[in-house]
Amino acid sequence: MELTNQFEQAVADSKTLTEKPSNEILLQLYGLYKQATTGDADTEGPSNPFDFVAKAKHSAWEELKGKTKEAAMQEYVDLVKKLKNSF
Repeated sequence: MELTNQFEQAVADSKTLTEKPSNEILLQLYGLYKQATTGDADTEGPSNPFDFVAKAKHSAWEELKGKTKEAAMQEYVDLVKKLKNSF
């Protein structure tokens, strides 16, 4: 199965996990997803200083700057597999 198909399957699988992952893992998934689908974060992030969720999400994505889309896809697939096996 090619990486893109594995990634799409992992995205679908992430929505059907039996338990909700921790916020840290959710941020990791979000960052990897954005890096895999969009590439490097090219925006400043949220302008509202009190939008903590948006700031955390943007930071998680920005931390992956420079990582290739393929590497982000593979890490996402691996993380979802690990989550499926641990729940």
